[in-house]
Amino acid sequence: MNAPDLQNIVAGFDHEAFGSQAVFRVALNALSHPGRPLDMPLNTALPRQGHCAAAALLLGLLDADTPLWLSPTLASSDAPAWLRFHTGCPIVVDARVAQFVWVAQGDELPALASLQGGSDAYPDQSATCVLDVNSLQTDAMGWRLQGPGIPAERNLRVRGLPSDFNQQWADNHASFPRGVDVFICTNTQIAGLPRTTRILPATES
Repeated sequence: MNAPDLQNIVAGFDHEAFGSQAVFRVALNALSHPGRPLDMPLNTALPRQGHCAAAALLLGLLDADTPLWLSPTLASSDAPAWLRFHTGCPIVVDARVAQFVWVAQGDELPALASLQGGSDAYPDQSATCVLDVNSLQTDAMGWRLQGPGIPAERNLRVRGLPSDFNQQWADNHASFPRGVDVFICTNTQIAGLPRTTRILPATES
């Protein structure tokens, strides 16, 4: 990283320890209560590209041992230098070897099945996807979610995912205990989709 790059990098958390802890609590809560939109604390300067909630999430979760892949819009922005500087994470060019994958709104999502899914013996050695979307709403016209952490069912309507996401997710869910976990992010909120969650269309009886 050269001097001009360093000069253009904006600050990280206002207070690194408190900021990271706050983000971690929200991330854990999101995975413990799948499909529940949660406000992301944004006590940090942020890169110009990518949704703010996603950037803050990664700032709190990444470290030098967590390879990150970025979709083209993000890879060509100020986001890589910002994340490398503040977290030490390596940026990789192959999504298949990444532990975290961040996809900007409008960029193509790598096939979930192509990402690290862990193994039956080590399911934790899998990738986490962070997906920027248009909106998250607790709307009965959206998905019906079932699984651990959801009493009966939870409704969530997501705008901005690929048209084949539901089929990809069905295959991902069926590979349990292997598979990837996903955070869906707007500018200010996140919702968790652990691999244990089943997605049913709103019209399914």
